[in-house]
Amino acid sequence: MTQRVFIFDTTLRDGEQSPGNTMNAQEKIRVAKQLEALGVDIIEAGFPIASEGDFESVKQIAEVVKGSQVAGLARANFEDIDRTWEAVRGAVNPRIHTFISTSDIHLKYQIKKSRDEVLKLTEDSVKRAKKYTDNVEFSAMDATRSDWDYLCKVFAIAIEAGANTINIPDTVGYAVPDEFGALVRYVMEHVPNISQAVVSTHCHNDLGLAVANSIAGVKAGARQVECTINGIGERSGNAALEEVVMILRTRKDLFSFDTGIVSEKIYPTSRLITSVTGAPVQPNKAVVGANAFAHESGIHQDGLLKAKLTYEIMTPQSVGIPKSSLILGKHSGRHAFRDRIGDLGYSLDEKELNLAFKRFKVLADMKKDVYDEDIEMIIMDEIVRVPEKYRLAYLSVVCGNMAIPTATVRIEIDGQAHQEAGFGDGPVDATLKAIKKIIKTNSKLLKFYVNAITGGTDAQGEVFVKLEEKGSTVIGKGVDTDVIVASGKAYVNALNKLEYVKKRKAKGF
Repeated sequence: MTQRVFIFDTTLRDGEQSPGNTMNAQEKIRVAKQLEALGVDIIEAGFPIASEGDFESVKQIAEVVKGSQVAGLARANFEDIDRTWEAVRGAVNPRIHTFISTSDIHLKYQIKKSRDEVLKLTEDSVKRAKKYTDNVEFSAMDATRSDWDYLCKVFAIAIEAGANTINIPDTVGYAVPDEFGALVRYVMEHVPNISQAVVSTHCHNDLGLAVANSIAGVKAGARQVECTINGIGERSGNAALEEVVMILRTRKDLFSFDTGIVSEKIYPTSRLITSVTGAPVQPNKAVVGANAFAHESGIHQDGLLKAKLTYEIMTPQSVGIPKSSLILGKHSGRHAFRDRIGDLGYSLDEKELNLAFKRFKVLADMKKDVYDEDIEMIIMDEIVRVPEKYRLAYLSVVCGNMAIPTATVRIEIDGQAHQEAGFGDGPVDATLKAIKKIIKTNSKLLKFYVNAITGGTDAQGEVFVKLEEKGSTVIGKGVDTDVIVASGKAYVNALNKLEYVKKRKAKGF
């Protein structure tokens, strides 16, 4: 029988505490709404006593979020707890999350309390929170470096005082999975009233084991995991929500657990956190990294094209990524190259494919990645030899800071001259508009960029344009010492290619 594991997201509290991840109130509300849509069970919205701004953002989140519990963090004192209640009381299901250190290291050097004093503060603070709400969580900070028997005593008192969630934090990321799993089991076996509470984990990633420890905790009996999107958090971060959720979902053969997370919203949520905090996700990050579903090795690409399961243990769509990426580079093989050519709308015979693949390999040794534009240039310039239906015969431009940019263009269409003038925001815009008037194209300009082939003020300009029409995309190239002329040439070159592609499609190629 599948058991439920509750997901407690602390991106807005622990995640925001890490350097550079500060969010304003509007950003926090936006993130909270996304976490609600993601299916997070509990959103820890902040630490209300920390600042007026934090209090207000927690209060606003509590009022707008309806589908998730909203928690506020409080130290084990009445002032913190009262302030937290004021912030979360407007929630549909408010939670007060109170904590105190239990390790002898913290007792001696940080809070300077005796073990008995901590026991008393635990009892009093949980009772205070319980006056406000039945939804009370208690955390023993630095639990993994605490005396296990003393920790069990603290938890028993917290549950007796009214806590219905007991959290075991690996605050400094010190534990290893076997050890953390054993600690959770010990707590489950030695706290007499443990059946009255949900056991939770909160693992940090200082040794890179936050997710592994969280999973070990679940195996040992924990039924709540505290985590963050992209694993952000203090120092090396927290357990990454996306990794915990997808481990439980992917390895059903090992874990009979489920969560309420809508996994297809994982990637959009990850992107939102990156956008709001400015903290990039490393390319090789599990589940949501840029390379998580990207393949360059020829062997991997070949296997993936034959059957997805050969090299992907979960589908990109399952986490909200549209599709896998076959990255073409020097390690890629013919199978992936042929597949990409087909995706671009071209059909080459074996001789043409061999020639194009040879050129591709030469280019791949020169460039780190080979893009669709590069492949299309190889095909169009070396294989297809596109007929020149349109030719730029004449171009004159008037521009300056006191003149409206105007271009006069003459285009030969199948040898017949046609002339028009165009106005624009600049000389290039005017030129392209004049050409568009003559050719009457419905294509959309997707990209325009300029390179200098040589140095100096007399350098040749190399212009590339990318056009799209009815699902067909082409790249045009133009070279001239005058970048305006090069732009006109590139646009006309692309229009010739579009015309060629349309004729091929009409013939069924």
